[in-house]
Amino acid sequence: MYLFKSRDFGVRPLLAIWEVTRACDLQCVHCRASAQPKRHALELSTAEALNLIDQVACMRVPLFVLTGGDPLKRPDLQTIVQYACHRSVRTSLTPSATPLLTREAVFQLKESGLMRLALSLDGSSAELQDGFRGVAGSWQRTLDAVKWCNEAKLPVQVNTTVTRHNLPDLDNLVELLTSLKVVLWSVFFLVPTGRGQISDLLSPQEHEAVFAKLYAASKRVRFHVKTTEGQHYRRYVIERRAQAAQSNSAIADLIAHAPSGANDGKGFVFISHTGEVYPSGFLPISAGNILREPLADIYQNSPLFLSLRDSSQLKGKCGCCEFRNVCGGSRARAFALTGDPLAEESCCAYIP
Repeated sequence: MYLFKSRDFGVRPLLAIWEVTRACDLQCVHCRASAQPKRHALELSTAEALNLIDQVACMRVPLFVLTGGDPLKRPDLQTIVQYACHRSVRTSLTPSATPLLTREAVFQLKESGLMRLALSLDGSSAELQDGFRGVAGSWQRTLDAVKWCNEAKLPVQVNTTVTRHNLPDLDNLVELLTSLKVVLWSVFFLVPTGRGQISDLLSPQEHEAVFAKLYAASKRVRFHVKTTEGQHYRRYVIERRAQAAQSNSAIADLIAHAPSGANDGKGFVFISHTGEVYPSGFLPISAGNILREPLADIYQNSPLFLSLRDSSQLKGKCGCCEFRNVCGGSRARAFALTGDPLAEESCCAYIP
């Protein structure tokens, strides 16, 4: 699927992501959290975590993601996953490829009710992956974890962050993924926040080149392909579909029938390790804290989230673009580069 099904993003997000901890034993060059080895003293407690799950369940959020840092650094992780399962909250987990990620841990998570495991793979070789992640052995452990997930019958997703470090390797990475049993490839486009550097950011033309690779791959691979902070890939897909239809009115028709595209604060909500609520993990402007007010109130009524869901407030070429409700540009990248989350997407080559 290239586009999300139509939902009322003003009522509930498609995806709620909770940063269960910022503790992690990797030193990834692009880490948005600038993760550290030790847990923060003010992380949500187990009781606060279960209350958050209750809120997510009451909002009927379709998917709840446990991320970090490394969630495996929390000793109560199994309790959290079990409770989410008990509340019928579909839960995914993004662990780090460290010695904490074992075959036993994978099977325990499956037995606890985990719906999917998401693993980061940023290169087709150990040299690239381990250099990206800052720890030797990360690449091999990631491939081992894919195998363990397959053994446990736990669906596995692969996340890849595209930067100048691994851009030349994308074709090789696609070939590696075709040899693995995965259900989804989620391609993240760098937002220069945390350890992410502007110098690693792709140009607008390079974004288009990657979109072409993704679209070509989606036509032949068995797994789904989606983008994160690459909202303009939706525009690219519509253009290619219109081109295939060989109709001058095809783009207008496709735009008219396309569902509203999810974006930072518009279908996404991110809860930090201390309970701060952000439009996404890459857009570090807090709209409130779940320890002081309900998650639903923050998501539905905060001025920040309301403005992000109002495409008429978009500026520059995003504001006049015919794809603004399907795409809308990365609000996180706009903020990182300009300080304004409503500014135009500077990494988009399209001219409205």
